[in-house]
Amino acid sequence: MHAPRQTAPAARLRRAAPPPPKPVLLILHQEHSTPGRMGWTLEQRGFSLDIRRPRFGDPLPKTMAEHAGAVIFGGPMSANDPDDFVKAETDWIGTVLAEDAPFLGICLGAQMMSRQLGGRVSAHAEGMAEIGYYPLYPTEAGKTLMAWPGHAYQWHREGFTVPPGCELLATGDMFEAQAFRFGKNAYGIQFHPEVTHAMMCRWLVRGAARLELPGAQCRLTQHEGRAVHDGAVRQWLNDFLDLWLGPAPVQPRARRRKLRGFSQIATHQP
Repeated sequence: MHAPRQTAPAARLRRAAPPPPKPVLLILHQEHSTPGRMGWTLEQRGFSLDIRRPRFGDPLPKTMAEHAGAVIFGGPMSANDPDDFVKAETDWIGTVLAEDAPFLGICLGAQMMSRQLGGRVSAHAEGMAEIGYYPLYPTEAGKTLMAWPGHAYQWHREGFTVPPGCELLATGDMFEAQAFRFGKNAYGIQFHPEVTHAMMCRWLVRGAARLELPGAQCRLTQHEGRAVHDGAVRQWLNDFLDLWLGPAPVQPRARRRKLRGFSQIATHQP
């Protein structure tokens, strides 16, 4: 009769759990803004969110050593405004770029990034605004990185130029520069992939006066555009995050259900 086979202690068989990823720093500009789809997609990928509002006194880190990446979102202000927080954020982008840390500027954040690198931010020469879904055309450089949506959601009346030393990734009809890259880890985009349906509805109510601007789309056209184009925008955001922070881990089904619920309450003022 053979003696029972000895098994290794459970601790030796159990693989060591990988350390949790560093948080992603999210910079917002309104008191009640949220990061919308960007926030819950990052959480679904296992990242915690470090949300700060320098406009209301939150400090910016002196280094990116404790963060996996940083996102500066949009807002109703201009990158040309003289407010202290606008200058502080624009200057701080230089710190992120110097460390070659992952950075994404969305709308106002992209305009700040452009200014930090020597570009210009200005209104359309004919006073036009992009508010709604507008065509997006990836450049050859953009096509090599990922697939792009044919249309993307916009809410702006100022645009940026692509600074020297940066790579143009996507263009538009009304505002030519729509996406650019500096180095390998820093991106600026004019459009809003983070917008949820709830956010769009809130913007359309609170920013109703801006729908009268030349070039802006009416509410019905925007809702119709979302029904047609949002799936491709959602896919673009996932592909971008794969490129920017690495592929997403597989999450348990229960956690996916919980995180999807966040999108229903995310709101943001234009």
